[in-house]
Amino acid sequence: MFSLKKLEMIKMPDFAVWSKVNKEDCRKQCLENCSCVAYGYYTGIGCLSWSGNLIDLRQFSVGGSDIYIRLANLEFEEDRNLRVIITITVTIGVIAIASTAFLFWRWMAKKKRAMKSKSNESLLFDYLNDVKLQDLPIFNLEELVTATNNFDMANKLGQGGFGPVYRGKLHNGQEIAVKRLCRASRQGLEEFMNEVALITKLQHRNLVRLLGCCIEGEEKTLIYEYMPNKSLDAILFDPVHQKLLNWRKRFNIIEGICRGLLYLHRDSRLKIIHRDLKASNILLDQELNPKISDFGMARVFGGNEDQVKTKRVVGTYGYMSPEYAMRGLFSEKSDVFSFGVLLLEIVSGRRNTSICDEEQYSGLVGLAWKLWKDDNIMALVDPAIWDPCFQMDILKCIHVGLLCVQELARDRPNVSTVISMLKSEILDLPTSKQPAFMERQIASNIELTQQGQIRFSICNATISTISGR
Repeated sequence: MFSLKKLEMIKMPDFAVWSKVNKEDCRKQCLENCSCVAYGYYTGIGCLSWSGNLIDLRQFSVGGSDIYIRLANLEFEEDRNLRVIITITVTIGVIAIASTAFLFWRWMAKKKRAMKSKSNESLLFDYLNDVKLQDLPIFNLEELVTATNNFDMANKLGQGGFGPVYRGKLHNGQEIAVKRLCRASRQGLEEFMNEVALITKLQHRNLVRLLGCCIEGEEKTLIYEYMPNKSLDAILFDPVHQKLLNWRKRFNIIEGICRGLLYLHRDSRLKIIHRDLKASNILLDQELNPKISDFGMARVFGGNEDQVKTKRVVGTYGYMSPEYAMRGLFSEKSDVFSFGVLLLEIVSGRRNTSICDEEQYSGLVGLAWKLWKDDNIMALVDPAIWDPCFQMDILKCIHVGLLCVQELARDRPNVSTVISMLKSEILDLPTSKQPAFMERQIASNIELTQQGQIRFSICNATISTISGR
């Protein structure tokens, strides 16, 4: 027989196994599994369980999460003295485990401290020993609090999957954007370290520049160059501000995004797949030049890898390629698919999700395909950019966008080919095949699951599905 001991305000240990069950089934699952030593259930995440040693287990004075330790019952007797002994034994055991884990963590931190004087920076080395922190400025929290006026809501620029972003000004007058990890964020230390690791190795005029980072206790922030025109979606989908983007400026943004992607895929020291390319992750500088941002979900390809399969699908519905959303397969062509959706959004001035409630289309891609097949594609174009002088260029961009969102990855062009098409270096564009998410005629207003097919809506939220590592 076994019982469970509840511990409160605990840092979740590493190496959890995730399962999508309810709270009661999570408890039963742990009790019935001989190798399970602890479990926790967290709203929005699901059931996490641990086996073997509980690595990096420690208790906070504030915050933290509840965790249930699985303990053996030495036959429950009515003898109260025996129960007291068991309670004391369990408590001592838990304290011993926590103390051992804490001492182990301190030993690891001390081992790395020689490489950096600040104890906070040792965390970076623990989790990311391949980053040259000597080349990355480290900000202290007090400096950022002053720069953002204590993270005043008046300085908030936006909110992403990582957390809120604030505008700030350093003591030397330099404006910055402070990306602050939210405790409730679905992204965490792994994404934080991943972004630091990648972006410190990347330098390109169409990629956002990381100025430094800050790690102090629970506080984790990234400091970027400030983009005065915020993100592309803030202008493109705003009825008032979208008029600032004439066709020449939009085409310049399209070309800039392509150059940034080409650098990630082919020209940088690392072959990188972004995995979350969308309008809100394209920042605009003073001259409306685009800069790709948010590398928390990006992945590096090694050797001759062309395609990778993952159990952890992350990104944004509506921008995900079908092979990635359905089977966890991602490659350069996954980013090309996302770019195709983004290209159609730039030309139309409409969000991909803005028409997801219309029954006869499945998003902007479905509408574009329908209009293209009906030889009425100009109906897709944003009236704010319509000009007969640019008609051929606009049509070409729509054609390229449809080529990028074709259902099969092998049919989509790579980024270098896309650039050649946009520059008219390739004059005869291939015929576009059916997009991945084509038009769907819905027979009635009743949402049925016929022939095993599930109809779901598309949203604009970044997702991060947790699975066991």
